[in-house]
Amino acid sequence: MTDARFEDGDERPLKLQALDGDDLKILSALVQDAVFPVSEMAWDAKRRRFAILLNRFRWEYQARASGRGDFERVQSLLVFSDVLSVASAGIDRGDKDVIVSLLAAEFQPGEDGAGHVMLFLAGDGEIRLSVECLDAVLSDVTQPYRAVSGRAPDHKV
Repeated sequence: MTDARFEDGDERPLKLQALDGDDLKILSALVQDAVFPVSEMAWDAKRRRFAILLNRFRWEYQARASGRGDFERVQSLLVFSDVLSVASAGIDRGDKDVIVSLLAAEFQPGEDGAGHVMLFLAGDGEIRLSVECLDAVLSDVTQPYRAVSGRAPDHKV
């Protein structure tokens, strides 16, 4: 048996679920460098759900298209269920025009499946979700579009 490769995929929208820390690492790689305005984050306390509508760089497409110079993004919905509370640092939630960049998502387990999901943002911002259990879904919700910058994200310092 061999591992799945990006090249084996087709052009259908992604819809993936993470139920443990290893699953979340895969989602984290797919949402790395996603950008979104702070106004596109929502926490529904009654339904215990936190969601972000983000513009995700299509790393999986780029793996197949390397060398062509075509860089794509797609709008995706990242939803966490069973969220007990939400806290953030380094984000001006009052300025709805602020665009943030998601660098990574990590699960910090606690007792009995509970724990914290940490969403790390560029510029030292972070969002902490206290969860009863890890249940995250990443769903592409639009057709891919050409990245406005015309470039892939670059982390060189």
